[in-house]
Amino acid sequence: MGQRVYINGELVAREEARLSIYDHGFLYGDGVFEGIRVYHRRIFRLQDHITRLYRSARALAINIGMTPEAFHDAVVETARVNEVESGYIRVSVSRGVGLGLDPSHLNSPSTVVISTEQLRLYPQEMYERGLEVITASTRVPPSCCIDPQIKSLGRYINNIQAKMEANRVGAGEALMLNMEGYVAEATGDNLFLVVNRGLITPPSSQGALPGITRATIMECAADLGIPCREAVITLYDCYSADEAFLTGTAAEVIPMVRLDGRDIGSGNPGELTRTLIAAFRERTCTDGPTY
Repeated sequence: MGQRVYINGELVAREEARLSIYDHGFLYGDGVFEGIRVYHRRIFRLQDHITRLYRSARALAINIGMTPEAFHDAVVETARVNEVESGYIRVSVSRGVGLGLDPSHLNSPSTVVISTEQLRLYPQEMYERGLEVITASTRVPPSCCIDPQIKSLGRYINNIQAKMEANRVGAGEALMLNMEGYVAEATGDNLFLVVNRGLITPPSSQGALPGITRATIMECAADLGIPCREAVITLYDCYSADEAFLTGTAAEVIPMVRLDGRDIGSGNPGELTRTLIAAFRERTCTDGPTY
């Protein structure tokens, strides 16, 4: 049996999956989403992803139209039917179907799509040698415009532009600053710095998404007795850090060894970074439902 896609309560063949051209997610980026990883038939931290999805939807006044428990079961069933051993699950929810910006003109329920795919954000050698990163000129939107805690479909156009900046100069990734010039995040990842054997990461108030992998690394650090705090971060802090790494569902945990032509620390993946990568990988074997 070929790949199946969950659309509005039904599992259909991927080749037959269809959405309206007037779906608000397609027309206006009016929706929310999650990216979720599967490791050896274990859906990593699924409940955390579902919780964040519903919080994002509530913040945008989108009624998903099914309970979190039902959504949880739909994700598990989609992964099970597609026999995903290890891979990526994409969940997208739009406000519904209708032409025009005014949500009051929509007379259809929200659109819910769950699909599975294989995804690797960076080549394997970058995990071994580390990423070379630039600082993008494209800034993250201020929270008074788009709150960074909302994982919305329309939020990522700036991130895409920043990623294109990195691509143009052959860099593996780009850091993004907020309007005040402080470091917020990378294009699809959260940032951690290692300074004096402790971790520092930007808070969501500075434009960073409260990532699931980010939270996992903070828990791993607590278990290992590694100090970790949220703080406003400048480019100077990044340039002068002992180590640095990025985290995200697609990226997992990847060392950042060079920024804007400057080596970070020794210019190689650091000891603490490797320790936390190993701790994260252990968590992927225990956190989340299996099928």
